[in-house]
Amino acid sequence: MIILNKLAFCRELRLLTPEHYKYVFQQAHRAGSPHFTILARENGLTHPRLGLAVPKKQIKTAVARNKFKRRVRESFRLKQHQLPAKDFVVIAKKSAQELSNDEMNKLLDKLWHRLSRPSRG
Repeated sequence: MIILNKLAFCRELRLLTPEHYKYVFQQAHRAGSPHFTILARENGLTHPRLGLAVPKKQIKTAVARNKFKRRVRESFRLKQHQLPAKDFVVIAKKSAQELSNDEMNKLLDKLWHRLSRPSRG
């Protein structure tokens, strides 16, 4: 059993290998917006994990990509105890960099909530 610091974002909360990502992409529940998509799949662990996919083709500059990743990680870190034991992959789209911090947080909260409901089927 992993004892997690209340709101830490430690190694156990990350998708680390290509196999982890592949597993999520195979049969994911998805929740999306025009700015990004979140895929989720049960992980059989006691905690959620986060992976990020931020293509250069969508967000051109490293600064913008890193900013997007920081904002998603922070949202996940604050929500982790309300999320089910699933692996989440957040995929950025072009327009994601145009969102203000506030807009992005509201949108992420909405999508986390949508993916936290028990899956139907």
